[in-house]
Amino acid sequence: MNRFVITTSYKPNRQQVVMAKKIANEFSYKYVPRKKLKKDDLDFFYVVEKNGRLVIRGKNLEFFFHPSIAKVRFLNIKKGLKDYLIEALEPLGNETVLDLTFGLGSEAILMANFLPNGKVIGVEGSIHIYTVVKYGLRTYRDRSDWINEAMKRIDLWYGNFKELIKGLPNDSVDVVYCDPMFENPIFESNSMNPLRKFAVYDSIDTFDVEHMMRIAKKKVILKSRVGDTMFEKIKVDKLLKGKNSVIIYGVIFKN
Repeated sequence: MNRFVITTSYKPNRQQVVMAKKIANEFSYKYVPRKKLKKDDLDFFYVVEKNGRLVIRGKNLEFFFHPSIAKVRFLNIKKGLKDYLIEALEPLGNETVLDLTFGLGSEAILMANFLPNGKVIGVEGSIHIYTVVKYGLRTYRDRSDWINEAMKRIDLWYGNFKELIKGLPNDSVDVVYCDPMFENPIFESNSMNPLRKFAVYDSIDTFDVEHMMRIAKKKVILKSRVGDTMFEKIKVDKLLKGKNSVIIYGVIFKN
């Protein structure tokens, strides 16, 4: 069991204190004024900073919401480069996409940008990732308008995706997307490293995919990487991969 509290930065303004207490109440966390914080008694702690950002801090740990990877990928698309998730999605613009492994939400933000009349429903199984990202989606404002607009088309749910998909109705979304943690993680991925302490490491099996196919009207998209065994165990209709990339997207079409 992790030991943690929520607090503010030093010498907080009134708005910081109000926000920290609001988050504490919403998630049933313990609020502690910063001057009374005892770091040695904790594994980590949430901080509402003066700029309004919510950060998890601990030993060798700093985790906060940021859409930087979505920005990079969108700029690459604007330059004419292929993004194989968007190629797999083939968006018409009005779909509902269920993202079962939300994480920081970079791929959900990217997909939502191509769904002006649709939306992305995200599922996050780690309560601490969920807390930071839920708050970030609610409060973060970017210089790029497309990110702000895309975030408005995202709903985030907390829960274990393997259990959640069992209870969803048939054909309840257009596309299901699942990006389970890689078997061989890319540790040089700076954006992902802070998540590893909190991440859910569930893999998927054919039973999970059957449920994904049941609730999807059009297709299921799975993400893996070179060297992992997912696509040896799970048959897909189409694989998409960049020439120099280790990332592979697999698509299963609904008949």
